[in-house]
Amino acid sequence: MKYFCFLFVLLPFLGFSQNDLLNEIDTDSLRANEVSATFKGLKIVNFESTKLVDKGDFTFVVAHRFGSLKNGFDSFFGLDDAVTRLNFIFGVCDGLNIGVSRSSFQKIYEASAKYRLIKQTHSGIPFTIVGYNSVLVNTGLEKDNLPLLEFKHRMGYTAQILISRKINNNLSLELAPTFFHDNYVAVNEQDNSQYALGLGGRYKISKRVSLNVDYGWHLNRASTSPFKNPLSVGVDIETGGHVFQMHFTNAQGMNTNSFLGQSTGDWSDGDIYFGFNLSRVF
Repeated sequence: MKYFCFLFVLLPFLGFSQNDLLNEIDTDSLRANEVSATFKGLKIVNFESTKLVDKGDFTFVVAHRFGSLKNGFDSFFGLDDAVTRLNFIFGVCDGLNIGVSRSSFQKIYEASAKYRLIKQTHSGIPFTIVGYNSVLVNTGLEKDNLPLLEFKHRMGYTAQILISRKINNNLSLELAPTFFHDNYVAVNEQDNSQYALGLGGRYKISKRVSLNVDYGWHLNRASTSPFKNPLSVGVDIETGGHVFQMHFTNAQGMNTNSFLGQSTGDWSDGDIYFGFNLSRVF
């Protein structure tokens, strides 16, 4: 009888323990079913990738984009005309990042949010879908050149949907429908609200090295605009848990509004920029 009473007392705890174990099994199964490492870097080259910073991690990204190689020794192949972007990104929770950055290109300050909506699985969900939004302030605009300039004219906004699929262990692809708006545009005929479609991909060529490419197709660029669509080619190198990115591109600006709306380089003319991204997780 006393053994029966003892088992009766333990029954609720055994039930809870069983539920806990089942929950752990379900969680592990779910995680095992999720597709991982679609992209190793937070960016493909210029475009954001669907990778996010892990919960509780603080990532500091230093991005350099040198001047045009076309200038040759006059600017030491662009080294004299470098621009730098410092980006601080924090993983608020699983699937949500916030970031702040400052770029020497037009002295732009930016705040951003990146959030996962859907994650690709081995069975059932074919894509990973991530949203990206940012707001920026262009402090490089000079009132001496623009007498009617107000603070509102310095503002710009971005909204993106990043849709990626890991095709196999070596190949990942992404589409990035993009809306961006600048309250001030340098070309009179250019609409303030602009639309683009980003296309990018990553191909793994060795255990630690991948080839990355992305392209931005501007959909409503003014016919009189001198700016070009950004085309970028890069290499990701994994080094001790970090990813070092090197690339060539015809866009010197690194904010979305900058590289989509103000790329001046021309690959056919050799007017391209070398750059790299270096990240550190704390």
